[in-house]
Amino acid sequence: MIKKLADNFEGYCCAVMLAVMSVVVFLQVVFRFFIKASLPWSEELSRYLLVYITYFGCAYGIKTGAHLGVEAFVLILPKKVQKLLNIIVQLGGMMVCLLIMKLGADIVATQMQSGQLSPAMRLPMWAMYCAIPIGMAFCVIRYVIETVHAVKAFTAPEKKEG
Repeated sequence: MIKKLADNFEGYCCAVMLAVMSVVVFLQVVFRFFIKASLPWSEELSRYLLVYITYFGCAYGIKTGAHLGVEAFVLILPKKVQKLLNIIVQLGGMMVCLLIMKLGADIVATQMQSGQLSPAMRLPMWAMYCAIPIGMAFCVIRYVIETVHAVKAFTAPEKKEG
């Protein structure tokens, strides 16, 4: 149970946030058309949830292998080169995510110092910007796992056909 939760944590988070976002947007529509009043916080909450879904979904995409790649080029290479290239790609992705995580943490620190609040919900903006370093931390974790798998596949003995 716990292993399944850990293996799919980002996916579950995305599902919950998407469900909450759907309910909030539905309520906003109901309030606007039937009650003739709006929920001033609903658009803002939906926007922030979408940002968090995007960053958590990025990590889930790494886990599931859903990100774009140029397979046509890779498939013409020898198997051993394909495996080596996979390690290089995983490490490159991890480096990019580490950089974005660091820059995101800098943004969060700046927002904490500014004390800026969101317009409608009056939440600290640093909490909204935390989606960047948190999401990238999950991406780095997923890249580490995928790199370990790629190294194991590279060092595994070749299976003979026939």
